Amino acid sequence: MLVEEKNAMTEEIEQLVKKFGKKRSALLSILHGIQLKHRHISEYAQQEIARLLDIHPVEVYSVLSFFAFLNATTKDRNLVRICQTISCDMKNKENIVRAVERELNIKIGQTTSDNKFTVEYINCLGLCDEGPAMAINDQVFTKLTPEKAVKLLGKVK
Repeated sequence: MLVEEKNAMTEEIEQLVKKFGKKRSALLSILHGIQLKHRHISEYAQQEIARLLDIHPVEVYSVLSFFAFLNATTKDRNLVRICQTISCDMKNKENIVRAVERELNIKIGQTTSDNKFTVEYINCLGLCDEGPAMAINDQVFTKLTPEKAVKLLGKVK
């Protein structure tokens, strides 16, 4: 990361701290703000957030790694996450998985050759009563059928 990029990142984080406060309770909001703009939270950003909130960097990373929608590394342009809870299993999640894999010509955990899509499982999207559920980037879709999942991917393509 270049010095100019580091300075810009520090300024962004300072603005988020000013907006959300310096308490530990502001951490998730600050992480989300960085994620929205950069699609990931770099190690440098994690260190700066920890410094500005006066908490240990491990605390920042533990929150970052706990929440599925926060990433420590850059993801491809479109991240598809399929809920893997038992609730979604009971609502035929496997049919959704097969349809997505067939449509993108990849398996779960892989990235398309053009780097436009990565597909992975997510532990829970928190919509167990509306499964099967899938997220494409930051948008969540529920009550999926294989046809609906393929149609959603087509809109993103």
